Amino acid sequence: MKIIVTGSLGNISKPLAILLIEKGHDVTVISSDAAKAETIIALGAKPAIGSLEDTIFLQETFKGADAVYCMIPFNMAEQDQLGYFTRIANNYVQAIQANNIKRVINLSGWAAEVIKDHSAEGFFNDLKDVSVTHLRPGSFYSNFYGFIGMIKTYGMIMSNYGGDDMIAFVAPEDIADVVVEELETPSPGIKIRYVASDELTCNEAAHILGTAIGKPDLQWPALPAEQVQQGMEMMGMPKDLAAMLVAMQQAQHSGEIQEKYFQQRPVLGKRKLKDFAPLFAAAY
Repeated sequence: MKIIVTGSLGNISKPLAILLIEKGHDVTVISSDAAKAETIIALGAKPAIGSLEDTIFLQETFKGADAVYCMIPFNMAEQDQLGYFTRIANNYVQAIQANNIKRVINLSGWAAEVIKDHSAEGFFNDLKDVSVTHLRPGSFYSNFYGFIGMIKTYGMIMSNYGGDDMIAFVAPEDIADVVVEELETPSPGIKIRYVASDELTCNEAAHILGTAIGKPDLQWPALPAEQVQQGMEMMGMPKDLAAMLVAMQQAQHSGEIQEKYFQQRPVLGKRKLKDFAPLFAAAY
């Protein structure tokens, strides 16, 4: 198949491109960074350098494709997050329709039922005669890298969920495996699939990572939402994005997201948090 992979050489897209190439697929990787072109070529894929904001670029790039993997990256410079998500989702839909593409994998998130305004699922659901799989992964292991500075400065992980809150964590490589499986499996209509690698409380996760960095008593308390949002904004995060992330975290703390997750609980992937811990320790 000719498959378009968005997300440049990110945590999911790079292993996904490698897997698809190994299976003999014709892969084009979209990136906004021209400096990534040589690396994309070295993987055995074709680079398409341009912006997801450019509808003509997307429509040209999607020509002749059998399937596309779509994701919307966070944009830390965008003040109107809802407007940004809407623009990119619409651009994807227009490119898919213009090229009569019949298979779409949309990277969503396990909070999609809770923050519907910031989810692209509804846009893809309006496509006619297109098989769409919405992937709803849990919290990425790679997100823990963002806590390194916090741990070094404050000696703990801080968010507005924590403690005994159960979180579905996921290795990006396990998401890539699921994308390949979905692309190679006929799936008519609209399908929702949750993706997770490990189910742990925040305290359990903190102990695993803390042990790896010589801090086995590492704490992960749940802080008030207002305090967390204020901290995000002080670090320069757009207010809209901070509010969205805090709403997601609050829904994890309340258990609202987990309730939806357990209704369609997935088979867990093979990469556990303990397998990620040495990588975290090396980065720490």
